[in-house]
Amino acid sequence: VKGANDSLLKVRELEAEVEAEQRRGADAVKGVRKYERRVKELTYQTEEDKKNVIRLQDLVDKLQLKVKAYKRQAEEAEEQANTHLSRYRKVQHELEEAQERADIAESQVNKLRAKSRDAGKVTKAHKTEKVLDQK
Repeated sequence: VKGANDSLLKVRELEAEVEAEQRRGADAVKGVRKYERRVKELTYQTEEDKKNVIRLQDLVDKLQLKVKAYKRQAEEAEEQANTHLSRYRKVQHELEEAQERADIAESQVNKLRAKSRDAGKVTKAHKTEKVLDQK
C-alpha cells in the first residue's frame, strides 16, 4: 500500500509538473506570438518611416531647387538694380551739367539784354540830341 501511495504521489507530482510545463509552454507560445506581432508592427512602422523619409527627401530636394532659383533671381534682380542705379546716376549727372549750362546761358542772355537796353538808351539819347540840335 505504501508503495502504491508513493507511486500515486509520484504520478500526481509528475502530472503537476507536466501541467506546469504545459502552462509554461503555452505562455512561451503566447510570448512568441506577442513578439512576432511586435516585430510585424515594427517592420510596418519602419517601412512607413522609410516612405516618409523618401517623401521628405523629395520635398527637401524640391525646396533646395526653389532656393537656388530664388537666389539666382535675387542675383539677377540685384544686377538689374545696380545697372539701373548706375544709369540713374549717369542721367542725374548729365542733368546737373545741363542745368549748369542752362544757368550759364541764361546769365549770358540776361547780360546781352542789359547791354541791349543800355545800347538802346544811348541810341535814343543820340536821336533826341540830333532832333534838338536840328530845331
